[in-house]
Amino acid sequence: MFFLTFAAVPLYKLFCQVTGYGGTPKIVNVKDQINISEKKIKIEFNSDVNKKLNWSFKPEQRSMESKIGDSILAFYKAKNNGNKSITGIATYNILPFEAAQYFNKVDCFCFENQTLEPGEEVLLPVNFYIDPKILDDPSVKHLNSIILSYTFFQSDENLEKISENNN
Repeated sequence: MFFLTFAAVPLYKLFCQVTGYGGTPKIVNVKDQINISEKKIKIEFNSDVNKKLNWSFKPEQRSMESKIGDSILAFYKAKNNGNKSITGIATYNILPFEAAQYFNKVDCFCFENQTLEPGEEVLLPVNFYIDPKILDDPSVKHLNSIILSYTFFQSDENLEKISENNN
């Protein structure tokens, strides 16, 4: 039971990434990409920052339109507004949740620590495509747009540094 307690979070994260459960996009390789449809879909980009992280974070584009199955490259910009180096980590989800299983992330900055120096600003890329199988699913094939939403949080790495300095 003790082992299962510690394994539950990583296993749940893996389950969500593989299945698209709960709005978590699936992780795939570019080789898995198939048929590009003539139907287009609008991708809207959203960004949030947890109030404990003194960063600015926004998409470089508010939305893009692309053919279903086409590879899409988008960018977000993050800036450390503080006077100390700080590490953040981003999570993301897809809305509506039912579309998440068709959102295939090829490369992303999410779930990786991003350390920014005071005043530093960086561009963070995300590469993805919408699986053409979405057109076969009656519950979502009517969709004209999908929202890709990221939220940056202060990383646990920062909290470890703070506790080390207090000891």
